[in-house]
Amino acid sequence: MKLETLPEDIYQKLVAAKTFRAGTLNLRQWAEVLSADAFSAFEDVGLENEKAVKETGQRFRETVLALGGGKAPLEVFVLFRGRELSPEALLRHHGLLSVTISA
Repeated sequence: MKLETLPEDIYQKLVAAKTFRAGTLNLRQWAEVLSADAFSAFEDVGLENEKAVKETGQRFRETVLALGGGKAPLEVFVLFRGRELSPEALLRHHGLLSVTISA
């Protein structure tokens, strides 16, 4: 019985596939952090505060939605939130960070 050898480029294809999957996962995680931190802007003003929620929504519309792909995502996010991106909201939403309630 003769064993067939694998084509030499199979290893390159395997590495490329793993790299693609890792990149896709990284992109998904990046989107989750952006989403959670953007939503926390609404939480920060108080979800029950209709006027503040509308103002935050308007700011979101004027920055994130209006500028879209016209600027770098992080730059647009900073315009919306007034600060750099933080993973704290995502960690809090997943129960990995305690919530502090101010009285």
